[in-house]
Amino acid sequence: MWPVLFSIFGVQIQSYGVSKALAALVGGYLLGRAFQRIGYDKEQAHSLVLWAVLWGFVGAKIYFLAEHWQHFTWHHLGGSGFTWYGGLIGGTLAVLVYTRRHQLPLGTVAGAMAMPLSIAYGIGRIGCFLAGDGTYGQPTDLPWGVAYPHGVVPVYLRVHPTELYEAAGAFAIAAILWALGRRWPQVAVFGSYLALSGLARLLVEFLRINDPVLLGLTQPQLFGILSIILGAILITRDQLRARPTPTDLDPVPVTAAAR
Repeated sequence: MWPVLFSIFGVQIQSYGVSKALAALVGGYLLGRAFQRIGYDKEQAHSLVLWAVLWGFVGAKIYFLAEHWQHFTWHHLGGSGFTWYGGLIGGTLAVLVYTRRHQLPLGTVAGAMAMPLSIAYGIGRIGCFLAGDGTYGQPTDLPWGVAYPHGVVPVYLRVHPTELYEAAGAFAIAAILWALGRRWPQVAVFGSYLALSGLARLLVEFLRINDPVLLGLTQPQLFGILSIILGAILITRDQLRARPTPTDLDPVPVTAAAR
C-alpha cells in the first residue's frame, strides 16, 4: 500500500488522486482515438470525458453521502468516500446531455466509450488499492493476501486485494471489447461492457465484506445483475436488427414446375 506517492515542498501527492487523474487522461486519449476512427472530432471526446468525470465525481460523492447519511460527519465531505454507481449515474447523465446538445448518436458514442471506460476503471481501482480506501476483501491465507495497517480503515489481517482483482478484470474486459469492436455494432459493444462489468462486480462481491440487502445479495451485486440484464438486452436487440429481413433477401426464382 502506497497512499502518498511523493511530496513536493511539503505538499503530499496522493496515489488516489493521481490514479483518478491518470484514468481520466488515458480514457480521454483512447476515446479521442476511437472518435477519430469513426469520423468524429477528437476534441469532442476530450470535452465529453471532462464533463463525464466532473459530474461522475459529483454523483459518486452524493451517492456516498446518501448511503451514509445516518453517520454523517464533515469528514465525509473530504477527498475520500465515493461510490462507483453514483459516479456511473452522474457520468451517464453528463454523456446524455452532451450527446444531445452536440447531436451525436448516443449508441455510437456509448460503444466508443466502452473500452476506454473499462481501462480507466482498472486504473482507478489500482489507485484505490494503493490508497487503502476501505473496499477490503475477506480474510485469506493465500500468499497474495494484503494487510492495510495505514488504510482509511486500518486492517491488520491479510485480506483479498479485491481492488486488484477488479483492475485485472477491467483490463481483461477492455481486451474483449477491443476485439468485439472490430466485429460488432457499437451498441452491442456497449451492451457487452455492461454485461461483463456487471458480472465482474457480481463475482468479486462474494469476496468482499458487505452487508446483504436482498435475497442474500449485496447492493453492488444487485446493480451488477441489473447491468447484466441491460447489457443482454442491448446485445440481443442489436443482433436482431442486424439480421436480414425477408424483404432484404434475394427473390427466389419461380420455376416452371412451381407455375
